[in-house]
Amino acid sequence: DVSESKLDLDIDWSGVFKHAQAVSKTNPFWNELSGSNPFIHDIAASNRNKNNKCLSTLKEKPYLFSKVSDNRDSLDSSGDELDIDCLLRKTSARRPGLSKSVSDFLDIVDIRRVTPHKTAPQKTTTSDITWLQNDREAYKMAWLSHRQLTRSCLDLEAMSHSPGWAQTQATDIHVVCKLNHEGGSVQLPDSDINIHVPVGHVLPGEFQEVGLKAILNPPSSCNNELSSTISPLIEVTLSNLNTSEAIFLEVKVAAKVKNDPLSQVMSDIVCFFSLKKEGPFKKLENCYIYQDTIQVKLTDLSHVMYAVIAIQANKIQPPATNVWDYVHRTVSVGIYGPKYIHPSFTAVFTVFGHNYIPEKLTICDIKKGGKNMPPVVFQLWGKHTFMLEKPQDLNISLVSCDPDFEVKTENPSKNIKEEELKTGEMVRQQFLFSLLGCREMHFFVFLVQIKVLQSSRVTQFHVTTPDPAPKLSGIINRPKRLQSRKEIKSAPWLLIPTVRYPRFQDKTLSVNTYGVALKTVLRQNKIDYLLEYFKGDTIALLGEDKVKAIGQTKMKEWYVGVLRRKIGLVHCKNIKVISKEQAMDTADSELTTRNLVEQIALPFKKLTYIYSVVLSTVSESVYDWRALAEVLGYSHMSLDDFNEAHVNKESERVAHVVKRMKQDCHANKKKRLFLYELIVALLKIDCQGLVARLTQDTVILTSAVKLGKNWRELAEKLARLTKQQIEAYEMPHQGKNGAVSLEMMWKPAYDFLYTWAAHYGDGYRDVLQDLQSALDKMKNPVTKQWRELTGTLILVNCMEVLRGNAFSKMEEEG
Repeated sequence: DVSESKLDLDIDWSGVFKHAQAVSKTNPFWNELSGSNPFIHDIAASNRNKNNKCLSTLKEKPYLFSKVSDNRDSLDSSGDELDIDCLLRKTSARRPGLSKSVSDFLDIVDIRRVTPHKTAPQKTTTSDITWLQNDREAYKMAWLSHRQLTRSCLDLEAMSHSPGWAQTQATDIHVVCKLNHEGGSVQLPDSDINIHVPVGHVLPGEFQEVGLKAILNPPSSCNNELSSTISPLIEVTLSNLNTSEAIFLEVKVAAKVKNDPLSQVMSDIVCFFSLKKEGPFKKLENCYIYQDTIQVKLTDLSHVMYAVIAIQANKIQPPATNVWDYVHRTVSVGIYGPKYIHPSFTAVFTVFGHNYIPEKLTICDIKKGGKNMPPVVFQLWGKHTFMLEKPQDLNISLVSCDPDFEVKTENPSKNIKEEELKTGEMVRQQFLFSLLGCREMHFFVFLVQIKVLQSSRVTQFHVTTPDPAPKLSGIINRPKRLQSRKEIKSAPWLLIPTVRYPRFQDKTLSVNTYGVALKTVLRQNKIDYLLEYFKGDTIALLGEDKVKAIGQTKMKEWYVGVLRRKIGLVHCKNIKVISKEQAMDTADSELTTRNLVEQIALPFKKLTYIYSVVLSTVSESVYDWRALAEVLGYSHMSLDDFNEAHVNKESERVAHVVKRMKQDCHANKKKRLFLYELIVALLKIDCQGLVARLTQDTVILTSAVKLGKNWRELAEKLARLTKQQIEAYEMPHQGKNGAVSLEMMWKPAYDFLYTWAAHYGDGYRDVLQDLQSALDKMKNPVTKQWRELTGTLILVNCMEVLRGNAFSKMEEEG
């Protein structure tokens, strides 16, 4: 484009590499490598230097970066951390046509930091260009730094063995519900924790947003000789404090006071309450207990409140030695592991001080090869409860029931100390499983034994592992959110071989509704996705649903229309809607189904995505590799084109086709864009549910990147988050200085948007529309320049028209 050409003219690149050494005669690939990397000779020499062992050699245009930047807190990062340092430099202005794929940005490099100080992002100036041209070493460092800083720090080596490492997910489970003056109940998923809001809690016409979160490790101040927590720390959030009624917290606990007179007199189940997470906590008096359930009346309401249920003793009277002696207490155990098993994987035995066992658990202390791994979200494989009369040492052992697998450890059993149980916190022990020899991978069963060391009592249960991982290297395990979306070709696994995709038909759209322009609209500054028209033009309307989006300056309602073979939005007030029979001349509003698909997919040319996530999603959701290959232009492919690693499952064949297309697009970046071509292909085989899922995922990720620190303003508009709630989202991503750096600010933004969108279930249209409206209402709307979200609204509003015109109903029924 123009900006690239200008930079090329400003710098005489021919002289930059004049000191390059002669081509090596010992490496047959040297010509190709040296052509893609002007510093290949330096890198080869540096390989002999112990302080610099590994540099990437992938080609990238050097003029996109001009300064060495060390804006990152650490080179060690979680598995889906796109390095946004480069994206925040507004490179999109120079290369507007490129989808910003993480994998497109350059391979991982492992370069040690040289300078500890940080430099702010800077734009390329004439002096910078002169500086680079005159100083080869400076240019080399800028070029290599660009490649390093525009990569996501994916630990591919770890991911190839264990998909799912280091997802950006909330550690604690939470739910938010909006209630009116009629009240209602809110339940934390997969738990016995509820909030009951009575009728008249808020005034008619007002609303109360109630949030519930379970923090797995309770406060240490509530676990001592006289008290022991029996629930997670519960965070309750309220959006509206203009209330007239109290609310009730109801929790089912895993303990019951013994029936003997001493226990009944000396102990009780209580609720400790605080307005701060770290305390101090006070005992609430408004408690009602029935068997194993406690109901607490919360009258001292605040935007954020914390409560925890505990057993409290007045004093310890012999023969009792601690508060545990007054109660019958149940211990909960969970076995966690990765989503798929691998030749070598870790299972985590976890003891909870309460009966809430989450479906997912973030593990931060996994080690591999003696090194700490990034945090990983493990799935719950199995759970068990047993009675433990008092805290005492436990011996844990895991035994494989399958001869193909073994537990690899010097000591096959591990101990949990009495003191660890007294703290009330989670206690974890890791067990490494491995496949023996070169045997075939398969799920298996193992035995979990819990032995009380002071007695001969043994508790045991069996756990079944999940299936082996698909043979795809580098797939990021992602949460299967929004599973209830309607997928045109979703089918049970046993029915997958019978799935037939409809054949796409390129024909003129049949439109039932038109609009006649009441005025002329021509814009001096063209706006993407907005139509221009003359008074009297007949515009084909692709449905009667309206889109709300910002125009030149204000929020307006629009129809999706077609005029002169272009799809875009037309202001509802500027046209008169008429029927097909009333339309006089419709020649200018005709469009074919092929043109429709190609135009509604245009936003994906500029949306940010993670290639490995897209690959995983598509391979799991498309059930006929031949159908996908045909619409992608690989109709000539046959099973002979697959190697042995790709022929076992249909998902592996689909992944092979997608990777083949990605390679071809990467080889011709100027003309081909991976995500755009993939979406067009999926629309042509009528996988609209999958397209909707990819659309929402990429929009959320791109919005997070575009917002940066402005996500806080959006969070207040969308969910009325308090300052404390915003800080809670940012806390996991804070650097050593206690603040979230600018290039890392997309992460809490993504976490928030991901959580917010999940509340909509299968309503992806509502997610996109509400996000568009909220962004438009911000003080400085990013949607004034970034119109791709508007483009995705056009996409989802055209799906019904596309399906009705491009696919034969008779063929589907046959």
